[in-house]
Amino acid sequence: MTRYVVRPMRVDDIDAVSEVERDCFSTPWPTSAYRRELRDNRMGRYIVLVELLETQRPAHAIAGEDEQDESPMGVRRAVEQLFRPFARNATAPALPTNERIVGFAGMWLMVDEAHVTTIGVKREMRGHGLGEALFAALLDIAVSVGAARATLEVRVTNTSAQALYRKYGFRDEGVRRRYYSDNNEDALIMWSESLSSPPVQQRYRELRRELSNRLGDAVEFQT
Repeated sequence: MTRYVVRPMRVDDIDAVSEVERDCFSTPWPTSAYRRELRDNRMGRYIVLVELLETQRPAHAIAGEDEQDESPMGVRRAVEQLFRPFARNATAPALPTNERIVGFAGMWLMVDEAHVTTIGVKREMRGHGLGEALFAALLDIAVSVGAARATLEVRVTNTSAQALYRKYGFRDEGVRRRYYSDNNEDALIMWSESLSSPPVQQRYRELRRELSNRLGDAVEFQT
């Protein structure tokens, strides 16, 4: 079974991220922009989705695990592991040698707003919930740092992405005319409801439970 890891983006991921971005977008960021974001932008948070091409057990697992760790992961544990908030400078454990980055996402945290700046998954990997896992992970980061609301721009023709965002309670609140430089397409401005409100939190828990059931333990979060 193919396995994936969601973890914070590192500087040595940038070339692979750029390759995925070129597969996703007609006007990708230059690699220098990502280096500036990771090194200098304290408001930025970036994550990657890594496909593990050859799984191997970590040393601590080989040395011995307790009975609880070896038991099947329940829905609650799977949800907590996949969407656990993480710090900006978290260090991901060493991954298997054979791996490839197949998705990425990022946002800026400005005062009490979370602005989703980018999200992408390689074309051949779409339709399996991986983009939703990245998006939900971003929302978890926003909640963990106390953001009141989240916002993003999306092409008016990108109806599949709009459907995902509306699924998580985002609503159309404006249009940026000729926002995209490649074809002068308009962008919808979408905003979430209050991230801390009980109804929104309940919706997120239900959606994450559904996503965890869909993905099983194929996607793992690592800090």
